[in-house]
Amino acid sequence: MNAKRSSPVHAQLAALQPQWEERRDMRIAARIAGDATKLDAVALADLSFLPRFGLKGPAAEQWLQSRHIAPPAKANSWAPLAGAGVIARLGRSEFFLEDGAATDTVDAISTSLGTGAAGVYPVIRQDAGFALAGARVNELLVQTCNVNFAPFGPQDRIAVMTQMIGVSVLAIRTDYKQMPCYRIWCDPTFAAYFWETVAEIAGELGGGVVGAHSLSA
Repeated sequence: MNAKRSSPVHAQLAALQPQWEERRDMRIAARIAGDATKLDAVALADLSFLPRFGLKGPAAEQWLQSRHIAPPAKANSWAPLAGAGVIARLGRSEFFLEDGAATDTVDAISTSLGTGAAGVYPVIRQDAGFALAGARVNELLVQTCNVNFAPFGPQDRIAVMTQMIGVSVLAIRTDYKQMPCYRIWCDPTFAAYFWETVAEIAGELGGGVVGAHSLSA
């Protein structure tokens, strides 16, 4: 494999001796022993390979609409993109986009915007991207996060900027194949600490780290 990018938690994944694949120019841990059993409790997957991009500015919403993308109407909310991607509105005029496993919306948007347009400015996003899912996922969130996610269902499409174990994160609930599922993004410089701590708690709850194929389309 000649991957051009590396996950911020590549070393932690390598220690688990996963089955590797290359996706989106990144070497990913596709499958890890015991994946299926961990989904019954709490499963943690690295989805940092998915392309993401941001933009902001007074004309950002109109610019997205002109590219046939419908941003969420309210701040701190999200909407689906084609192919299991997401777009979150982080404020009145700032947006975060991430592709699904088999779509190229983000690349198209990034290329189209280039260095910017009138009233629209690109925001480079190099976040580590993770997924947390399973029957006991809210038990983990109660231990690690200062926001109570329990009242929010996937239909609420809430995008929360908060802290987990002292790390600033963006979190949304998407659910995956009828399982409670949260997508979480953080600064890559804190990714290893975040990953190791959350993986340890997931293990205490009967789950653990799973391959990317377990929680991505």
